[in-house]
Amino acid sequence: MLIIKRLFYFILLLTLIACNNENDSAQKNTQQIVFDLAEIKEDGELRALVDYSTTSYFLYRGRPMGFEYELLSKFCKNQELELKIIPITDLSSVMGSLNSYAGDLIAANLTKTKRRLEHAAFTRPLIRTKQVLVQRNDKNEECFISQLDQLEGKEVFVPKGSSFYERLVSLSDEIGGEIYAKETAKNVTVEELIAKVASAEIDYTIADEHVAKINKAYFRNIHIKNAVSLEQQLGWALRKSSPQLLAAINLWLEKFKKTTTYRVIYLKYYGNTTLYKSRINSDFFTSKSGTISPYDKVIKQYASSIHWDWRLLTSLIYQESGFDPNSSSWAGAQGLMQLMPETASEYGLDSTENPRDNIETGVEYLKWLDEQFKEKVPDSAERIKFVLASYNVGLGHIFDAMRLAQKYDLDPQVWKGNVAEMILKKSNPQYYRDDVVYYGYCRGSETYKYVNEIYSRFEHYRNVTQ
Repeated sequence: MLIIKRLFYFILLLTLIACNNENDSAQKNTQQIVFDLAEIKEDGELRALVDYSTTSYFLYRGRPMGFEYELLSKFCKNQELELKIIPITDLSSVMGSLNSYAGDLIAANLTKTKRRLEHAAFTRPLIRTKQVLVQRNDKNEECFISQLDQLEGKEVFVPKGSSFYERLVSLSDEIGGEIYAKETAKNVTVEELIAKVASAEIDYTIADEHVAKINKAYFRNIHIKNAVSLEQQLGWALRKSSPQLLAAINLWLEKFKKTTTYRVIYLKYYGNTTLYKSRINSDFFTSKSGTISPYDKVIKQYASSIHWDWRLLTSLIYQESGFDPNSSSWAGAQGLMQLMPETASEYGLDSTENPRDNIETGVEYLKWLDEQFKEKVPDSAERIKFVLASYNVGLGHIFDAMRLAQKYDLDPQVWKGNVAEMILKKSNPQYYRDDVVYYGYCRGSETYKYVNEIYSRFEHYRNVTQ
């Protein structure tokens, strides 16, 4: 429903633009399209355009993290919404993505500027910061800048579409000389440019001070003390036609920014240099290493045998054990895939012997579960959800939920909104005592959450890996 509605708005948007020769007229008409908080709540999902960086949104040890990600998650929990992250691949076109309904807001360390206010509304500031010049800190270098007027005739590299370009244009006017602002390719980040400065590939870039400070913890040879702007406001950008969403975020931010939780989140990403260096240097900081877990290679091998996306299997393994091969449950389940010893022995394997055996055995069990649903749920993509649910709670309870779905005129072959709703109701005597239920009471909320969390994490894995 969400995809169809957004697609409709996008097509309508294109139609309105095509029917108007004047851009101003088209803009006026498109602002009449409404997809605000009421519509977002109807669909149950907030779509956020977020930059993939070492502070805003990233994967570390298999978990999605980041300043923007944590704040968005807290807001969505407050509003009882699911969060959908859409990584920004081109900052220069992100306003167009917002206004064509690809997302509901932009969370990307965006500076509130006069130019951007022509295209979007901004929330209350999340952070107030200055823009600073990033250069190497060797004052004996000929290229070292001690006064901003020394930038005349110099090349300064900035991400395409950033507010840093505008600031350099204004600074050129202020010093009465040309600064050559060079916009990079669309997918080059501020942090990548800082790294290039540190390695002497380029001499200068511009960064927000809080981002520059945390990066200096890793790149010790950079100098970030020259401010190139006054204090500026950074916030989330929304469509101008979303006043309800803007009001809700502002009200939430006003309260949340006064809490200890907000301060802890801020310090985690912009204040704790030791934690930052630990993440960056880790083999499981995915943006640097390209890996999610120590077991990626093995997981890829066995995922292909059941025709699953390897990242979905990885998400299941994280859900079960957090990638701890020594993990064990109170019930005796063991290893990466939390297999019961009797389950492993059925396949002639010792599930505790090593991670490879545990994954192999777990995949064999998934394969068996899939066979039990092949006739009942013909769609292979849909069937995976039934397999995951059964892996968590057992086949019998899922078969019960399917029979309940059929009895209550829901689709027994579709998980979301159908069988998933019935598994939730299996903790209610009215349902678990029904004549079509053979396996009795089930704490279905756990299974419901289990499937949702695996798929949510899978989306994050797909966002940042191939």
